[in-house]
Amino acid sequence: MSNMDPHTLAGRTVLITGAARRIGAALARGFHAHGADICIHCHQSVGEAERLRDELNGKRARSAAVVTANLLDLAALPGIVAGAVSAFGRLDALINNASSFYPTPLGSVSPAQWEDLMGTNLRAPFFLAQAAAPQLRSTKGAIVNMIDIHAQRPLPRHPVYSTAKAGLAMMTRALARELGPDVRVNGIAPGPILWPEAGLDPQLQKEIVAKTLLKRSGSPEDVVRAALFFVKDAPYVTGQILAVDGGRSVGW
Repeated sequence: MSNMDPHTLAGRTVLITGAARRIGAALARGFHAHGADICIHCHQSVGEAERLRDELNGKRARSAAVVTANLLDLAALPGIVAGAVSAFGRLDALINNASSFYPTPLGSVSPAQWEDLMGTNLRAPFFLAQAAAPQLRSTKGAIVNMIDIHAQRPLPRHPVYSTAKAGLAMMTRALARELGPDVRVNGIAPGPILWPEAGLDPQLQKEIVAKTLLKRSGSPEDVVRAALFFVKDAPYVTGQILAVDGGRSVGW
């Protein structure tokens, strides 16, 4: 992708997992605004994914499509990539955004929770990257993995999630080695951007924000800008993980 116009992604296809809502939807809108065709992956949020597709197609005809699959179903993962290629004829970027997140205090972790958290946060990104590799090699494309600052420092009561994200960080570096020189692979480690939908104690929110050097939360657009940088403006960057966390990882 190093030969593309640095100001546009016109004619390029971006596949984003978990793109129906929250940061995933912001990524879809951000890349679409820069000219990309968007394949919106979802599992259960089909209605929201279809509304987002219609919104984007309303701005530019035939520029967005939806593919539905359960990321825990390994057999379905190649079909996600095939759906993007079928819709737009090519694949230029894979953004592994989908993630399960919930507490699993030690002593209460079930095999199903382990499979879910490891499956969505680590196994699915790996096998999606493997399935997408031939297409991405042909387009000199890129992979962006959504990691977490807790890949470096474990989050209390979340040992499985933290372990999965640590694995994703290593996988990012390993795939950069395996897929170079044709495909660049990088990661983004967000800090306090969006609070969990299940809610978080307001006092704890204040404590988390206080630990950032910028003393404020970020926004989904901060993540979008980082992803656009890796895909669009960083032809000589691979194997890197960018913390988008207001300096929390420094001032922990």
